[in-house]
Parts: sequence; structure tokens; C-alpha cells
Amino acid sequence: MKVSEVMTAPPVTVTPDVRLAEAARLMAKAAVGSLPVVDDDGAPAGIVTDRDIALRGLGGGLPPDATVDAVMSPRVVTVDADDDLQAAYRAFRRTGVRRLPVLELGRVVGVITTDDLFLDVFRRLADLLGPVARTVLQEPSERDCAGGASHEL
Repeated sequence: MKVSEVMTAPPVTVTPDVRLAEAARLMAKAAVGSLPVVDDDGAPAGIVTDRDIALRGLGGGLPPDATVDAVMSPRVVTVDADDDLQAAYRAFRRTGVRRLPVLELGRVVGVITTDDLFLDVFRRLADLLGPVARTVLQEPSERDCAGGASHEL
């Protein structure tokens, strides 16, 4: 399975010059906890999280007109849309981040999160356990086979 099959797209992004309040409004509107920060060409310039805004921005005493570049993390870990999903698992495990911008031709085209991978795991488990569960539900119990009598071994 490819990263592009699991990622959220299109991503909500901001440029470094966006004010923190606007970035926070965008996060709230899109119900996301982070925004990839992109340059004018859509290439990744960093990432800003709700925690960055709250702790480094407002909690850090920045002025109301502060911009995203004052609090963003400029080092951003990415994966490519065509990468196998295992590349995302490895990136999360190796780096400890919880969100990865997804690139295509060097531009941010989506985001994949640890929650997306949890959903992938749950889908895989459901695929695996579905036939087993159906079989268990269809098989009569020992009690039904014995005419309702209970047997102890």
C-alpha cells in the first residue's frame, strides 16, 4: 500500500509569513493539530503545531502580530506519496514525530499522521479477523450440540 492511499489530502498549509492567530483559526476550522509550512512553490519550509503556537507563541510572550516562522520547526521529516506505507512507519519510529508532510515532485500534497496508521492497522485487523469472527459466530457451541446439557471435562 502506498502513502498516498492513507494520507489526508489536500493538506491545509501556510506560508511562513502567516500570523499565528490565522494559523490557529485554520487549524480549528480544519480540525488538525499541525500545518505544513510551505514556500511560494509549495516546497516544505517547516511545520507548525498547535503546541508551537500555544507554548512558543502566546506562552512565550510573542507579540500579537507574530508570524508562523517565529515558532515553526524548520526541520521537517517528510515521505513521498509513492513511498510504500512501511516508509512512513519507519519514519515515525525513527524520528518520534507524529505528523509527516507528504511530497510529490518536491511539493507538499498531503499529510500522514500516526492516527492514519492506527486506522490502517485497525482495517488490516478487521480484514484478518472478519472471516474468523464470521466462522465463530456461525459455529454452534458445545452446549447447542449437546441439546442444552452442560458437560465438564
